[in-house]
Amino acid sequence: MTHSLRRPAAVDLPVVDQLGARLRAPDYQQWRAQVQATGGCAAPIHLTGSTQILDRDGAVLVERAGTVLAPCGNRRAALCPACSDRYAADAYHLLRAGLAGDESKGVPDTVTEHPRAFLTLTAPSFGHVHTRTVTRRGHVVPCRCGERHHPADPRIATPVDPDSYDYDGAVLWQAHAGALWARFTTTVRRALAAALGIGAREFGQHARLSYAKVAEYQRRGLVHFHAVIRLDGTGGPADPPPSGLTHEVMRTAITSAARAAQLITTRQNAAPLVLGWGAQLDLRPVTPTAARHLEDETGQITDAALAGYIAKYATKSTGAVDGGEGADRPIRDGEHIAHLDVSPHHRRMINTAWQLGGLVEYADLNLRRWAHMLGFRGHFMTKSRSYSVTFTAIRSERRTWRLRTDLDQLARETDDPGHALADLDTITVINDWRVVHIGHHDHAERELALAIAARQCTQGRTTRITRRAAA
Repeated sequence: MTHSLRRPAAVDLPVVDQLGARLRAPDYQQWRAQVQATGGCAAPIHLTGSTQILDRDGAVLVERAGTVLAPCGNRRAALCPACSDRYAADAYHLLRAGLAGDESKGVPDTVTEHPRAFLTLTAPSFGHVHTRTVTRRGHVVPCRCGERHHPADPRIATPVDPDSYDYDGAVLWQAHAGALWARFTTTVRRALAAALGIGAREFGQHARLSYAKVAEYQRRGLVHFHAVIRLDGTGGPADPPPSGLTHEVMRTAITSAARAAQLITTRQNAAPLVLGWGAQLDLRPVTPTAARHLEDETGQITDAALAGYIAKYATKSTGAVDGGEGADRPIRDGEHIAHLDVSPHHRRMINTAWQLGGLVEYADLNLRRWAHMLGFRGHFMTKSRSYSVTFTAIRSERRTWRLRTDLDQLARETDDPGHALADLDTITVINDWRVVHIGHHDHAERELALAIAARQCTQGRTTRITRRAAA
């Protein structure tokens, strides 16, 4: 059987009437239960098929068949609040384990004794932009254009003179940002090796540079990186670094590497273009404190709040349009760029990426594929191998928990404790699902799903606050 991946046509009714019709539909309770199971996903994947759970002898323990909804898994909050909230939670546990330790995730709590720092690297300037600077006394400093901008002025962070703004340079820097980070970490390792009095190639035999970073878009459309950096011994988080690698040594190495790391590419006219980091560098130590606020009284970053602070950036979009989807989906045709709901500045960056993507000298950058991301081609969250647990391990742990929950429920329903005692290592799960379509049937279903997601998010937040207060 052939299934369409396109969303079915919505009923031609006002949204209010669609809401009423959906709430009165005979299958509403069943639909609601399925949406709740996805957490209120805004664009669920409709699947038809079956799942079987077999024991070691091939006997069927659990069998389900029919049509189900699966979450879309999109990390961007602008597209799916429910899935982005789940992504942020996974990112939090990944980051937190590397900061404070988590034995269940293979990171001992002694990791808090290692030198650790919170780093923010920014993009360089490609032209003057409108700014709003406020003095300590609350006075707004005039912008380069001569005006004192209101906080909501849409011109803030856009070029003062778009015609002189280096859009080509901005897009090319964005496309190389991931490679520039790799060059930066290599330079840090060389500086740390020099501090130990050894060669750069010998560094891995004495210590490890562990990190986790998240890319965040600034209002001007360029990414900057928030990163947690940690020094380990050769054994990873369970092994302390050599005594010569102190926090001061790490700070010096990071600062010098941020200034020295460069890449060289070419412009359209074959002129060389040197790519580096911006002048702004924020580098602060991380302290092993139980405080829940981000900074302690000395201005140092606390590990208890830093993981959540960084994780929330992993779900942000490009910022091309506030509160909407904007250009968060790939562009199929260059003619569509003129119709995107984005600012003129972001539209020009997208258009520049599209045009550069059509040139043979930039073919390896695949810029047209990433034009909707303003040329940025990297992952929004990456980590070094030994920093902490992986997303795959976290999600596998969740699937195992769900499987155990299903077996426990089956044991209660059949009054057979053998199901609850089943060895998960001997169980076989057979999935046979096919995609029917993606997304809700109409705006009413999407609005109801978003309401369910908001309610579950609020309930989860309340539960976490209550647990913290009780602790």
